Amino acid sequence: MSQPLRRSPRWLIASVLLVFALALAGSAQAPAGTSVLPPGTLGPTDMQRATARKVGRILEEAHYSRASLDERMSGVVYHRYLEFLDGQRSYFLASDIEEFNAYGKQFGDMIRTGSIDPAYLIFARFQQRNRERLQHALALLKTEPDFTVNESFEFDRTHAPWPGDAATMDELWRKRVKNDALSLMLAGKQWPDAAEVLRKRYERVLKRVDQVTSEDVFEGLMNSYARAFDPHSSYFSPRSSEEYRIQMSLNYEGIGASLQIVDDYVTIMNVLEGGPAAMAGTLTTNDRITGVGQGHDGAFTDVIGWRLDDVVQLIRGKAGTTVRLQVLPAGAAPGGAEKIMEFVRNKVTLEAQAAHKDVRSVARNGRTLKIGVITVPGFYQDIAAQNAGDENYRSTTHDVLKLLRDLKSENVDGLLVDLRGDGGGYLPEATALTGLFINHGPVVQLRDTAGRLEVLDDPEPAPAYDGPLAVLVDRLSASASEIFAGAIQDYHRGIILGQTTFGKGTVQNLVPLDRWSQKPVNGQLTVTIGKFYRVTGESTQHRGVEPDVPLASPLDTKEVGESALESALPWDRIAGVPFRVSTASAAVPPVAALATEEDARAQRDPDYRWLLSDIAAIDSVRGQHSVSLNLKARREERARIDAERLTRENSRRAAKNLPPLKSVEELEKTKDKDEAADVVLEQATQVMADMVSGAHIQPQTKTARASG
Repeated sequence: MSQPLRRSPRWLIASVLLVFALALAGSAQAPAGTSVLPPGTLGPTDMQRATARKVGRILEEAHYSRASLDERMSGVVYHRYLEFLDGQRSYFLASDIEEFNAYGKQFGDMIRTGSIDPAYLIFARFQQRNRERLQHALALLKTEPDFTVNESFEFDRTHAPWPGDAATMDELWRKRVKNDALSLMLAGKQWPDAAEVLRKRYERVLKRVDQVTSEDVFEGLMNSYARAFDPHSSYFSPRSSEEYRIQMSLNYEGIGASLQIVDDYVTIMNVLEGGPAAMAGTLTTNDRITGVGQGHDGAFTDVIGWRLDDVVQLIRGKAGTTVRLQVLPAGAAPGGAEKIMEFVRNKVTLEAQAAHKDVRSVARNGRTLKIGVITVPGFYQDIAAQNAGDENYRSTTHDVLKLLRDLKSENVDGLLVDLRGDGGGYLPEATALTGLFINHGPVVQLRDTAGRLEVLDDPEPAPAYDGPLAVLVDRLSASASEIFAGAIQDYHRGIILGQTTFGKGTVQNLVPLDRWSQKPVNGQLTVTIGKFYRVTGESTQHRGVEPDVPLASPLDTKEVGESALESALPWDRIAGVPFRVSTASAAVPPVAALATEEDARAQRDPDYRWLLSDIAAIDSVRGQHSVSLNLKARREERARIDAERLTRENSRRAAKNLPPLKSVEELEKTKDKDEAADVVLEQATQVMADMVSGAHIQPQTKTARASG
C-alpha cells in the first residue's frame, strides 16, 4: 500500500519547477533606483527592490488566476496596503488618503520595477499620524472622563469614512481612550489604576512605532500584493520564514495556536490539533488575547499593542510549565466579558496530531449499538521516514487503516469519521484515505495554471471498510478534508454531518526566494498554483461541502471560511468524470428522514438546546458595531448578559437533574465537570445509530457522470 502514496500530481511537479525557475530568473540584484524618500525615513534596501520584482514576476506568471498588474489590480493592492496600515481608519485623515490616491494606480508598476519608495512614503505618514494619536491619547489620561454621559463608541470602523480633520480625529480618540479605560474598570480597576495601565500601553505602542524596520514595511507591502491575488498567497520575510519553519517542524513548546495581530489585538487564527489549546477545547478562531500570565497565579501582562513576536515569546516556554491567557471571545465588543484560560505548555508532536479512535454506545430499538469514531486532526505523512524506506512510516491513511482493523475486531455497528477542525495537509493522503472506503475510482480532479487537468484515483482496488459511514465536519474543515468529504458524498458512500465546510479548493506551493543561501535574505512565497474539483466537476472553492444533515456550530459562516476572505477565487465547475456510485451494503438511507429525526431528537436534548441558546446569544451581539460609554449602562448590560447565561445553564441543569448554580463564577469553576463533553459529537453518533437502524434500505447501482 505504501507505493501508491508516493505519487504526486504530475502537473504539480511541473508547476513547482516553473515557479522555481522564475524565482532563479529574477534573482539578480539590480542597482538601486532614485529614492524619493526624505532623509531620516525608512526606505527599501536594494535587495528588497530586487525581491519585489521577483515576487511580482512569480505571481503574475505562476498564480492560478494569471492576473496581471494592471490598473485594477494596482488599486486592489493599494487598498489592501491601506487596510494593512489602518484597517480601522483611525490614523489617516481623509486629506492623507486623497494625497495617496495619486499612487493608487501605480502600485503594479512599483512592484514590477522595484520602485517601491511611495509605499514607504505612505508608511512614513502612518508613523507620523501614529505618534500624533498616541501623544494625544497620553494627554487625555491626565483627566478622568465623565462616565455618566450617554454616548457611544464605534469600535468597528472598517467601512466608516476617513476622519475629515484633526478635530474629528481628536473626538474619535477621546472616545477610544474612554472605552479603553471603561473596559479596565469593568474588570474591577479604579480610574487611577486604569489610567496607569493605559499609560504603559500607549507608551509601549508609541515605542513600537519607532521600532518598525524596513523588513516589516516590506513584508506588509508584499503581503498586500500577494493577497490581492487570493488570500492563500503570502510573502514571508526572513524572520517570518524562520517562525513558519519552527511551526511546521512542530519543534517548539507552547500552546499550539497560530496568532496574528489584528487592530492591535493578538488574534487566534487557528488552533493546532494535538496541542494544549486543542486539548483544552477553549480557544477558538478569532478569539483575542489581551493578557498573558505566568504560572497559576502570576500577574497578567497587558499585551494589547505588543509586537506579535514579543507576545509569542511570553506564551512559549518550557514544557510542563503553566501559562494563563486573558481572552476576549470572538465576536465580543471591546470591554466585553473576558475569560481566563489556563494551559500547560507542551511540545506539539506528530503523535499528538495523529488519527485516533473511540467507541461510543448508543441505545436504539431495544439494543445497544457500538459506533466507532475516528478523529482525523490533519492529513499528514512522515515523508522523511518514507524516503528512508521505512514501510511503517506514519501517515493519515496508514494510521486510519490500523484503527479500522481495531474497530472491526471490536464489532462496531457503524463508523463516524470526525474531520472537525481539520484544515487539510498532504494532498495525496486525501485520495489514499478515500480509497479505504470506496471501490477503485477517481477521487478528485486537479487543474493547474495552464489549464491542464489531472484526475487522481484512489490507490486501493477494494475498500478496507464497507459498513455504515458518516463524516462529521465544521467550518474549519478545509482543503484535503473537503476532498475526502466531497468524494464520500458524491459516491453516496456515506452522509455528511455538521456545518458547511471552509471552502478552500486551491493548491499552494512554497517558493524559497534565496538561491541556495545558507542564510535567508529574501524570504519565501506561497503561491496558489492549482484548483481542485469534485468528481462531479463542482469546485469546493468558496462554497465548501454542504452537509446532508446540518448540526449546530458556534462558528459563524459570515466570519469564518473562504467566502469571508477578500480576493477569494470564485466557485466554478468543469466537466465531471465517470464514477460508479457505491454499492456498499451500508449505502445512504434517505437523508431527509435522517434530518427530520435529528431535528426532533435535538429539541429533546437539554445539552443541544443549551448549545443553540448559547449560539443565539453570541449571534445577538455579532452585528454590534458600537458600545455605550456610560459605565452604569455597561455594568447593567454585563449583569444582564451574566444573568441570562446563568439562566440558560440552570435550565440545562434542571433538565438533567443537576443542582442549580448561584453565580457565573461558580459556573466557570464547574463547567468542565458538568457540561456535556461534546454536544455535536453526541448528536452525530445518534444520527449514525439512525443510519444503522435504517441500513436495510439499499441503493440502486448506477454509473454517474456530471457535465460542466
